[in-house]
Amino acid sequence: MADDLITLVTTDHRELKRLFDMMQEDRSSRPLALPLAVAMLDAHSEAEEDRVYPAVAKEAGEKAEAEHAAEEHHQAEDLGRHLLEMDWESQEFDQALQEWISAVLHHVEEEENEILPALREAVDEDRLRELGLQFAARRSRALAGQPLAAVDGGTDTGPRTARRPQGGEGGARTAGSTARSGGAPKGGTAKGSTAKAGGTGTRTESQAGGTRAELYDKARELGIEGRSSMTKEELAREVSKAQGGGKGRRKR
Repeated sequence: MADDLITLVTTDHRELKRLFDMMQEDRSSRPLALPLAVAMLDAHSEAEEDRVYPAVAKEAGEKAEAEHAAEEHHQAEDLGRHLLEMDWESQEFDQALQEWISAVLHHVEEEENEILPALREAVDEDRLRELGLQFAARRSRALAGQPLAAVDGGTDTGPRTARRPQGGEGGARTAGSTARSGGAPKGGTAKGSTAKAGGTGTRTESQAGGTRAELYDKARELGIEGRSSMTKEELAREVSKAQGGGKGRRKR
């Protein structure tokens, strides 16, 4: 079935692999292919963490695998954003690109050999189709909210928000990282890119609001257990408890 979750996820994986091969074989493709690959990976990861991994944890009983996969997502996203700021013609870029590709392909292999088969065994075809539709809708919304900046001085076509929580005086979580998937790899940050950082950013639904991915990061920082299997509402509730010095479930 073209609309079931397994097919949609693996199709994304093949497209990412195509972009990786392109960047490795044709250096001139990097200014266009890299922002596309970073945006695609971010949207794919957000959709999996928001719609797929809770089902993997609860319905397939693979809570530890789901949490491990989410951690791998965040590591790969950080590597990808770092590449956006590098000179794509440099030797350092070549090394960083290979590190990023290796990290993503390692994650893909684990997901296709362990996580997705476990979910296929645990649920029926109707549930896989339902998860597929949810995954596709969430991925599309993520991509629609993150338009790509054109390379070499192009202009953004809409607002850009940061998936990851920001730190300090509105700075990025990692030194020099760009907001989600914006920007070309050569020449620093893209024009008009902004992050939803502390103080001046758009407020979310509640004190502990944000996307599920943002709430997941907060839950990880606060040591809240079982976060990978929680819905957005459950994450918001537990984060709010933990931030208020309440009864959030913390790791010992």
